[in-house]
Amino acid sequence: MTAVGRRARDHGIRIGRLDPGPLDAITDVAGVRVGHATIVRGEGQLVVGEGPVRTGVTVIVPHDGDVFLEPVFAGWHRLNGNGELTGTAWIDETGLLAGPVALTNTHSVGAVHEALIAHAVRSHPPGTDFWSLPVVGETYDGMLNDINGFHVTAAHVDEALAAAATGPVREGAVGGGTGMVCHEFKGGIGTASRVLPAEDGGWTVGVLVQANYGVRHDFRIDGVPVGAAIPVADVPSPYRRTSPGGDAAGPGTPGAGSIIVVVATDAPLLPHQCRRLAQRAGLGLARAGGFGRNSSGDIFLAFATGNRHVPDASVGRRSPLTIDLRMVPDDRIDGLFVGTAEATEEAIVNALLCAGTMTGANGVTAHGLDPVRVVEIMARHGRGGAAA
Repeated sequence: MTAVGRRARDHGIRIGRLDPGPLDAITDVAGVRVGHATIVRGEGQLVVGEGPVRTGVTVIVPHDGDVFLEPVFAGWHRLNGNGELTGTAWIDETGLLAGPVALTNTHSVGAVHEALIAHAVRSHPPGTDFWSLPVVGETYDGMLNDINGFHVTAAHVDEALAAAATGPVREGAVGGGTGMVCHEFKGGIGTASRVLPAEDGGWTVGVLVQANYGVRHDFRIDGVPVGAAIPVADVPSPYRRTSPGGDAAGPGTPGAGSIIVVVATDAPLLPHQCRRLAQRAGLGLARAGGFGRNSSGDIFLAFATGNRHVPDASVGRRSPLTIDLRMVPDDRIDGLFVGTAEATEEAIVNALLCAGTMTGANGVTAHGLDPVRVVEIMARHGRGGAAA
């Protein structure tokens, strides 16, 4: 593996018109924390159950209170459904997210789901009236990782939760994004944020992606056809063997992967507005060159922390007859829509720029996106500036 790169704005690449938060990350939303557990071991030929292992788990904790007993309003959207995000039936029913969101590989969803429940049970006194329907998303890392070896365990979930913190977020080939491939480059975890002007509420919207989708020639940055300018003849695709002596080719078809997008905001949104916010992640994905292909799982979740102390939906719990809520009027929500789309596109670009090159199972190599080349391509199209 190569060392991780710098982010889009470090290279003078500005996407959209809104300004980012101080961290340009989902953690710009106050109280939101992110943690990773990364598993990398072994080289060479795949031996199921042994490796090579290139996987992990990422958690997003929505606020600084007891996230299992104090839910926040949430909504989700499916652009294309060849994927999984557990817990969405209950989010549809109640509009509530109660607990961390976890991202991992396709075949580890069950292990992570069970581990989140076990963590929640241990976190509360015996006898607490408590139950959990965790939210776990996935993308497929079986090209680089021994996905059928089931290497993600409860200990890794606990590690990610213990590591969850405010502040800068590690990106690229970390956590659930460790073994992911995006636009035939090395992909993974990326994040970005936007802050609305004061006259539009001053709200913050942050995005985190697990990017594992797309074909090379579709990839764009701020409208510039970067992928087409870096053909697989120049930088090999992990899906294709370019010559008899070239890189090993992985299984599958380019574009057959998925992306999970998690959107957070401190705006006081109601569940139907969270669902609308989640939909706008698809516009950022489209700007980066994602089209929701048939075999892609493109699933987006949005939650809002602007209404705290919302009662949970537990059976038998007696809440007040009414509670006071705030909401952003629908005719003042457009800035949040724009911010979500912009931050989603930038988070994808950050995932690619930060991932570096990785060689995994059977010698398959996913090459990192070269930032120097990206800056040159952007400059030819009148975009970007000198690297910082």
